[in-house]
Amino acid sequence: MERAVVQITLLGLLLALVTTLPNKDDWDIYSFHINSTVSSRYATTVITSRVANRMDASKEIEFHVQIPKNAFISKFRMFIDGQAYDGIVKEKEQAQQQYTEAVSRGESAGIVSSVGRTMEEFKTSVTIAAHKKVTFELTYEELLKRKLGKYELQIHARPMQPVKDFKVDVYIHERASINFLEVKGRLSTNALANAITKTHADKQAWVYFYPTEDQQKTCDSCGEQGLNGDLVIVYDVNRDNSLGDIKTSDGYFVHHFAPSSLPRIPKNVVFVIDQSGSMHGRKIQQTRIALIHILGDLAEDDFFGLITFDSAVFHWKRELVQATQANVDSAKRFAQGIMDRGATDINKAVLEGAYMLNAHPREGSASILILLTDGDPTTGVTNLEAIHSNVRQAIAGKFPLYCLGFGFDVNFEFLKKMSLQNSGVARRIYEDSDADLQLKGFYEEVATPLLTDVTMIYIGGTNLTQTNFSQYYNGSEIVVAGQITDNDIETFNPQVVAISGTKRVTFSDTNATTESTGTSSDSHIQRVWAYLTVKQLLEKELQLSGQEKEQVKKEALELSLKYSFVTPLTSMVVTKPPGEDTAVLHKPKEGGGVSSYAHRPSSFPRGGGSSGYMHRLSSFPVANYPVAGGGAGFGGGAGFGGVVFQRAALPPRLAEPEFLLIAGADLDADYQDYNTVAATMSSPAATQATVPLSHRFLLKTENQSLPLCFDVTGNIRLKLLHYPNRELSMNGELDSVANGGFTKIIIHFKSDQHVEVDTSEITVRDGEALTRHTGEELITAGSVTVIRRNKEVDVAAGDVRIIILTHEKDGKEFLWPVLRQQPSANNAEGILALKPPVYEEVQQTPLTKLKIKDQEVDVTRSSAADYSVVSPPTLDCWLMSADSALQTRLDDFIVTQL
Repeated sequence: MERAVVQITLLGLLLALVTTLPNKDDWDIYSFHINSTVSSRYATTVITSRVANRMDASKEIEFHVQIPKNAFISKFRMFIDGQAYDGIVKEKEQAQQQYTEAVSRGESAGIVSSVGRTMEEFKTSVTIAAHKKVTFELTYEELLKRKLGKYELQIHARPMQPVKDFKVDVYIHERASINFLEVKGRLSTNALANAITKTHADKQAWVYFYPTEDQQKTCDSCGEQGLNGDLVIVYDVNRDNSLGDIKTSDGYFVHHFAPSSLPRIPKNVVFVIDQSGSMHGRKIQQTRIALIHILGDLAEDDFFGLITFDSAVFHWKRELVQATQANVDSAKRFAQGIMDRGATDINKAVLEGAYMLNAHPREGSASILILLTDGDPTTGVTNLEAIHSNVRQAIAGKFPLYCLGFGFDVNFEFLKKMSLQNSGVARRIYEDSDADLQLKGFYEEVATPLLTDVTMIYIGGTNLTQTNFSQYYNGSEIVVAGQITDNDIETFNPQVVAISGTKRVTFSDTNATTESTGTSSDSHIQRVWAYLTVKQLLEKELQLSGQEKEQVKKEALELSLKYSFVTPLTSMVVTKPPGEDTAVLHKPKEGGGVSSYAHRPSSFPRGGGSSGYMHRLSSFPVANYPVAGGGAGFGGGAGFGGVVFQRAALPPRLAEPEFLLIAGADLDADYQDYNTVAATMSSPAATQATVPLSHRFLLKTENQSLPLCFDVTGNIRLKLLHYPNRELSMNGELDSVANGGFTKIIIHFKSDQHVEVDTSEITVRDGEALTRHTGEELITAGSVTVIRRNKEVDVAAGDVRIIILTHEKDGKEFLWPVLRQQPSANNAEGILALKPPVYEEVQQTPLTKLKIKDQEVDVTRSSAADYSVVSPPTLDCWLMSADSALQTRLDDFIVTQL
């Protein structure tokens, strides 16, 4: 009997490609989570997907993931029948041998690698027996690069199937404090806008994407096959003219240098444009459009030159001229007349561009050479090594060369090597409708030089990454990592020396910028160092030859193996149950297209099975990272007790509430959800029984200096949420323990149906039927489904979604809820439905008053634990009365019965 085939595909950070919408009775992706933690611009992303085979026959499930090009996979695991199967990073040749041996034994094995604009693909597969489950867990790491004044974390979602338990959690922590936070992309607009909650408070930010199953069907570009689009989290940190942000831990450091408010340096720039026959059609049209726009952006104190080339070189002017309006207009007319023809003499054109810059030295300026080509050298000097040597001698380290490769016919490795040898970078321009925008975008990155000849000096530092940079541009960032000699922070003295115009400047103020994590177990900084070192060794290896090349390659390989990075020198061997195939995941080269190795024994054909479908689904895993919690609380929606009472835009209202209470079967013990309400309690002033018990709540506000906090006294019952026209309400009872929380939460969704959650069990009443559940099992009652994870219950009611997290304090457990999604009805009542108040600080010393709705409120600067995260941090807050924080009487939220 043929095996039915299910291919689970993870795209971007997210789910799947599905060629045909599967029959839901055949399979079930019952949990799909992505968890990304960003600390000091270093992102660690864990993707977890849990899939159940619902059929009576085995299914082959294929795990297929795209990750950002700059990322390294560092961990991959599968959990089947309680057994973990780990991927092992090995030297590429050794991994390839293991693959070949698997094929010779008649086992299936596969390698698939392809490169898009920003993503790379990896996949493996495993056969799951009838009615069994598999958990896929993938971890990858990347250093976010600052471009045009911002960092971007991209998440691409194309599930091609609605998923009930689908969520993305992003937590950002930046010691320099976060300047702004935005969420962009197609999945951030219109019908999905209220599925996104975000907030940031000084050094921390949280973003959550929690689309309900209904939203995944009805959003723009959505349908019966689910989501299809991008989420892009955009942010930057606060900066000044000091030395920058330095973080140390356990003998390692990372230094982010990006001073602001520096005067721009006039530039000398020569554009060298390929007009050979291969540029025919849309490429030459888009090049003209982009070049005319770029010329218009030149500052009047800039000098510039313009060269086009095919088998010959053509000058607009034979020397650099000032970017006056008349000269710019003349250059635009020249650019408008560029026509494609002839062969490609790259050597002659680049040497002519270098000659023009060398012939026009100008004190206090920065020179830049930019080459755009779409092919290989076909005339003149065509030996690639000879061209590299000629260009290196002509430039002689005086200015950077940036190479833009248009399309995939170009020899991108040749351009990359030539750029790296001359302090520049290479960038591929993709043949698409936005190619002109790609060209303009690259130019904007280098349009405003602020410093030249930048030297990063670290007295007391060793094993440093790159420390010399030809130029620093506005909106960019220089990052250096290294080791501190003998871990002696007292003798560690960093400074930066550079040229600003005609002046030599030194940055050396470290008083407020160097921070130690204070824990030897924090390997984060060490991994940043390893990541940067491997990246730069691979770039260096490309430029060298002979014994030097082999030595650098060896160093990069040793670090890749030590830190389990999948790099161009290593591969991940995916171990599987006995009798299963071996798979090898490779790191592809830029522009490498799709390379595939596959061998399958004839006794295991693809396709077939009772369903008759070939499906692509997708999956991701979450591990126990201390990322954010917080839903309403911290994602910017209505939250509670760390209560971010911020209401998002609402999805279309459903006629009837359909509950999904996710209390799940077969969820791993280390699974953690970070979308919980932010709530906190303070100890009573004394321990005597006569002293009233106090619980402290944290009310998160967005884009304000500090959150608000207030105290609630006694073990009272509170109205958390109530929708009068939907028969939906939620109440909670506070416990009688200092620093406690809720001992019990009850959710009513019909007059004769409710779910009661406490720290030990879930009780479901459906009419006369009453069932109690204590384990991780699938619970259904009418339209109610419950999945209970470790320390978490996820509740969904049509377009309403609630998370209840379990915390522990001094051996006592308590609950905290958060509203992650709410229906379109705007008559919701209860603490979770409140919007956060906006306040102004009344200027006085010390600050003891805030103004809310034109009323002055007495406050005290205090602190509260933030229970919206798994490991609650302590946050500063403005402490005020409950009535002032809630903007109504606390008595309005007290109920007599749950």
